[in-house]
Amino acid sequence: MTPEAGLKKETANWQQPRLSRKALLKCCLLKWIISHGVPQGTDSSEIAEELSTMRHQPEGLDELQARTKFSKKEIQSLYRGFKNECPSGMVDEKTFKAIYSQFFPQGDATTYAHFLFNAFDTDGSGAIRFEDFVIGLSVLLRGTVNEKLNWAFNLYDINKDGYITKEEMLAIIQSIYDMMGKYTYPILHQDAPFEHMEKFFQKMDRNQDGVVTIDEFLQTCQKDENIMHSMHLFENVI
Repeated sequence: MTPEAGLKKETANWQQPRLSRKALLKCCLLKWIISHGVPQGTDSSEIAEELSTMRHQPEGLDELQARTKFSKKEIQSLYRGFKNECPSGMVDEKTFKAIYSQFFPQGDATTYAHFLFNAFDTDGSGAIRFEDFVIGLSVLLRGTVNEKLNWAFNLYDINKDGYITKEEMLAIIQSIYDMMGKYTYPILHQDAPFEHMEKFFQKMDRNQDGVVTIDEFLQTCQKDENIMHSMHLFENVI
């Protein structure tokens, strides 16, 4: 077996979680929202009236439909669930972390939820507005591969300087391992997150300058099926 073949095999087998990223999104975002969705009989006029009474008033349904790949009815359902959980029209980081923690009792989802919250909180306000949430979900669930990869790059670029460093990539990967806890199979040794980061970073840092740019990230991920699979880059779940 060649070193490259061995690397591909090891990378592909890196993590076989009992709870996949697909399940994570369903449970921690979609299930949370849709379980409190629009009941039968609720129409657009009722939703519009509720929007006008909120402390933070989101964009109109037509505007959000134009900016996302959701239908008006889907946005209504997402809005009702969001509003029931967050009457102010915004979700803070504490609430966001609670969503993840309840689904990973055997792991620690705090750090990963922090990074994910910051990716949704596009203006750095410390709260996720309904429109931020819906626009982000639209990319994750129905965006093109390129759109999803751009969103993922933003997640890994923790300090938002346009580059991913080894430290940033390791922090994200470590947080995923911590979140999965014992629900990772096969059982992984303590150095697994670091080794995983080193393999990915070596491939992505094409010019070997110690940082990964968005172009390097896109080119590497789009050409490497094993990386795309192993990173669980926000597959469609609807």
